[in-house]
Amino acid sequence: MILVTANQMQRMDHKTINSYGIPGRVLMENAGRGAADMLARRLGPLEPKKVAILAGRGNNGGDGFVIGRYLMEKRIRTTIFLLSDPDKLTGDAKANYLLAQKLMAHTPGSSLIEIPDEAGFARHKARLVHQDIFVDAIFGTGLNTDVRGLFKEVIDLLNGSGKPVFSIDIPSGLNADTGQVCGVAVKATATATFAFAKAGHIFYPGNLYTGDLEIIDIGIPGFIVKEEDPKLFLMEPEDIAPLFLPRNPHSHKGSFGHLLVIAGSPGKTGAAALCANAAMRSGTGLVTLGIARSLNPVIESLVIEPMTVPLPQTPDGSLSQEAFAPIQILLENKQAMALGPGLGTEPSTKALVRDLVQQTSVPLIIDADGLNSLVGHLDILKSRKAPTVLTPHPGEMARLVGKKIAEIQADRLGIGTRFAREYKSVLVLKGAQTLVCCPDGKTFICPTGNPGMAAGGMGDVLTGMIAGFITQGIPAEAAAMAGVFIHGLCGDFLAGKARFGFPASDMVPIIPAILHGLLP
Repeated sequence: MILVTANQMQRMDHKTINSYGIPGRVLMENAGRGAADMLARRLGPLEPKKVAILAGRGNNGGDGFVIGRYLMEKRIRTTIFLLSDPDKLTGDAKANYLLAQKLMAHTPGSSLIEIPDEAGFARHKARLVHQDIFVDAIFGTGLNTDVRGLFKEVIDLLNGSGKPVFSIDIPSGLNADTGQVCGVAVKATATATFAFAKAGHIFYPGNLYTGDLEIIDIGIPGFIVKEEDPKLFLMEPEDIAPLFLPRNPHSHKGSFGHLLVIAGSPGKTGAAALCANAAMRSGTGLVTLGIARSLNPVIESLVIEPMTVPLPQTPDGSLSQEAFAPIQILLENKQAMALGPGLGTEPSTKALVRDLVQQTSVPLIIDADGLNSLVGHLDILKSRKAPTVLTPHPGEMARLVGKKIAEIQADRLGIGTRFAREYKSVLVLKGAQTLVCCPDGKTFICPTGNPGMAAGGMGDVLTGMIAGFITQGIPAEAAAMAGVFIHGLCGDFLAGKARFGFPASDMVPIIPAILHGLLP
């Protein structure tokens, strides 16, 4: 699903009106008619109810006037509360206000009330309280300052009413680009948005305010959308399912690739096992796990299908830089390498990681201590020829770029997209609404997953899944998307049985069934 910013939507509207020739009045009519239909479907039957339309003076209010007209034509008792002096209305909004005013004279039970200021709100508050459904047409997508005064009082009333609230384009008070609340915002039951979903509908906390979201086609031509070249998308099942083609009946284990996993250190063998086992459960033909020599007997009891290879180690039992040469031999005929889960950060281990990143010619999936080993050495990513996928959580991302975790969380999209471009890597920035940021500037938001997944080992499973998909021949960007989406689905399945308390090891065995359920 395409997601757009407020500026992108404004540009597309402008091109549609001024270059293509569809009048703004037509776009507003399409928007209002579609929203009125959605209102009737989602919150109907409307006939016995009183509907209040709270309209601002901009185009969002104009959409509300159109909705009011359609409701009145169906003899729905409709009251339009204009939160402005009518003399301040202009353009298409004013034209539709005048049409609604004319129609109201022929619609018993409907009325128009002007509330230009807080004193007017106080006079009409009792009437507002006794409405059954509210239509929020106060602000559109251009809001970027805190809501105050009259509008804050109205929004507080809507949120405290206990009545259904139907928002037009975006809940008033939300920033359309970030989903942040501008002081106060309408908490909608449902939202009708126009042409495309906005980023603010999807990003937290905007997703909690949007309610049920439906996109209304208002007639913007496809070529104008293509010219705008959107870069932000919400992952959907139809994006993922086509990546998994039916398997040839004559396939064998070599048909689905051979993955090398370099992972584990004393006390962290579980991370290595989770990663290798998840790759197998994701459909990879063969997995070899390289681990420090002294840990090989331990890891063999944790994995069955993956093969294990003991490698040179440091005195404390971590992989040493001397493992580089044998790993290069192991990489022959491998399709990808997963590097980092539970690896530790001994100086020799970190040097090994950097050597592998610089000199490995197969796709790399780097996680956990593999990422920590790159701190201060990120430029080595720029010279890689094969695809690279990095999977940091916010803490690891903060270390990579020298920022605080709060700074990462405040600008996940901006930091993620800039990093992916600069370092020519696919960045999987984990957390609620995991982002997959690509070197070409495109970013995909994952809608699956839940707080019950906030537990150790979940990232190791994800690394194994992404690595396994790449090993099977799925391109790195698509494999990252598939990994995070299906990983989240696994978590959602487990959360349906227990909201939290399920370990990462519970996810591994259900990967095949969850993947199967996604396919046609």
